Amino acid sequence: MLQEFKDFIAKGNVMDMAVGLIIGAAFTAIVKSMVADLINPIIGLFTGGVDFTNKFIILGGDGTVYETLEAAREAGAAAFAWGAFTMAVINFLIIAWVVFMMVRYLNKVKDAAAKKEEEVAAETPAGPSELDVLLEIRDSLANK
Repeated sequence: MLQEFKDFIAKGNVMDMAVGLIIGAAFTAIVKSMVADLINPIIGLFTGGVDFTNKFIILGGDGTVYETLEAAREAGAAAFAWGAFTMAVINFLIIAWVVFMMVRYLNKVKDAAAKKEEEVAAETPAGPSELDVLLEIRDSLANK
């Protein structure tokens, strides 16, 4: 059973998946930093620095006013955190757009490389096929 497990782990698909997950986690950190540190401040500049994260409504309750969503949650109040949800949606859209643009760019680079390889392959003269060589040998033997 141990040998089967080793064979399973050593397969290319499992290793590829593991590498993909590790790279994906690192890429997620980069994209989150780009959104939080670069893009959100620019958006904040155009929206007057409005941050929806602390926009919430207390459901029910005794009329206590909380300064932040975190304070309301610590107090155990039922908070309808529409601002945090709105920011999550905005962040998702920004991240999706950034990933789309990166994949689009990588696909263009990949297509350009493939086109260049096709041009090189078209320039190199193709030799005779195996069938052509065999037919030539047959004809040569028949003429003797």
